[in-house]
Amino acid sequence: MLTDSLAEAIAAAEKIIQDAPHIRSDQDLVDGYDYLAGSIRASLQMAWAYDTQFPFFTSSTGPYTKMGLDNPDTLYFHANISDSCEYTVTGKRGSTTDLSFQILKGDYSPVDVPDSLTAFDDRSIFVAPDGTFELHFGRPSELPNHFTLGEGSSMIVVREVYSDWSATRGTLAISRVGSDGQAPAVRTKEAVAKRYSTAGKMLLGRLHTFLQFPQWFYLNLEVNTLTEPRLTPGGLSTQYSSAGHYDLRADQAMIITVPRSDAPYQGFQLGSMWYISLDYIHHQTSLTADQAQTDPDGNIRLVVSERNPQVSNWIETTGHRRGYAQFRWQRVSREMTAADGPTVEVVDVDQVPTRLPYYDSNKISSADFAQRIDARADAVATRMLG
Repeated sequence: MLTDSLAEAIAAAEKIIQDAPHIRSDQDLVDGYDYLAGSIRASLQMAWAYDTQFPFFTSSTGPYTKMGLDNPDTLYFHANISDSCEYTVTGKRGSTTDLSFQILKGDYSPVDVPDSLTAFDDRSIFVAPDGTFELHFGRPSELPNHFTLGEGSSMIVVREVYSDWSATRGTLAISRVGSDGQAPAVRTKEAVAKRYSTAGKMLLGRLHTFLQFPQWFYLNLEVNTLTEPRLTPGGLSTQYSSAGHYDLRADQAMIITVPRSDAPYQGFQLGSMWYISLDYIHHQTSLTADQAQTDPDGNIRLVVSERNPQVSNWIETTGHRRGYAQFRWQRVSREMTAADGPTVEVVDVDQVPTRLPYYDSNKISSADFAQRIDARADAVATRMLG
């Protein structure tokens, strides 16, 4: 059968899910099967979108194709490229907080992070007054907005980052120079079979890689702590992050205190043990600085817990006793230090009112909190259709 290679990969992927070392409950396994479904969808999409001669930007990660502790505040796009070609990227800047570009060499593998040949945001390019821009990638050139493709360049990744979820997304397109008037060859049976095989390989590579990422960057840290800000592994030159993992009983809460940053983007999120975001559409499992309540002393205080502490900055664990926690700061204009980072305190949920210095102004009614959730769902629906 033409699809045998993919079917065999899916069976092997299911075994990876079943044997994952962090599984302790039926819910962990159910979450894993949900993650597997998204990974199959994503791998098929990436395999069929692969074309360095006629590339286009495709959504590489979203609510139903999660991977790599995906950021709820980010739209991710990628296009496959070849270092032997030249490309033009055109677009129009939306009103989102950040728009960044990254050229990757090779693919993620279970043993390393890919080399980042180039990483920059839109501050490094000319954007016309109407928001339009044109970028050039290829051999060295004197063209404006030009970026040289180093040997092995294989992918352009674009991240559009929201701090205010009601912002407007931009537009984006890519074309290979010299492809005007041309079209891809009609696919053959052999070519389609190869795509199925490629999808299977992508699926297994994806699962192996991102089950190892936490060991590289998180699980060697003391539980219920967060690191000081550090440059994010993987080459994003304009992003710092603070990472950790949590383990909280249902009657416990983790109070995180962090200064509101002067960086244009500051966001916090939780992730499951499958190293993907929790449901950020129907639950408040993440907050940006714009979404969070800032106390009069300039600090943002987040309360991570299963039980509702009745405060605006409640971060819901949604039945996940264990998981990952991460801050990101983007478009930074200076080196970040420990003073910019979070402090953590674990208390009984009933102690939260006495541990928050501005508790009276932090309180929120159930009806008002429900309105916050409705606004989240509406904003995600809008940006997915925008």
